[in-house]
Amino acid sequence: MGFNMSDYAIFSTGGKQYRVKAGDVIKVEKLNSDGKIEFDHVLMVGDTVGNPIVAGAKVIAEVLEHKRADKILVFKKKRRQNYRRTAGHRQHITVLKITDIKKS
Repeated sequence: MGFNMSDYAIFSTGGKQYRVKAGDVIKVEKLNSDGKIEFDHVLMVGDTVGNPIVAGAKVIAEVLEHKRADKILVFKKKRRQNYRRTAGHRQHITVLKITDIKKS
């Protein structure tokens, strides 16, 4: 199974960058959308690198579900002060399935 760079795209959403290919299922920051989504802030498609984005390139995805991520624990402590605080956090996420990558 070889590595073929022409199958991949790198796009940005929610302040993070994701390397995807068609058929991938990824978790991103919550998006207020259902159905199909087009991401046009594509940084790289195959061996074409944008400056800063690739003109006309799009990553098309389908929303599978909206849910919350696993809980993380936030623990604060100051030694010798009898100060301990524990809090939990669950981030809202959207699960996407990448259906197509269009170069332009």
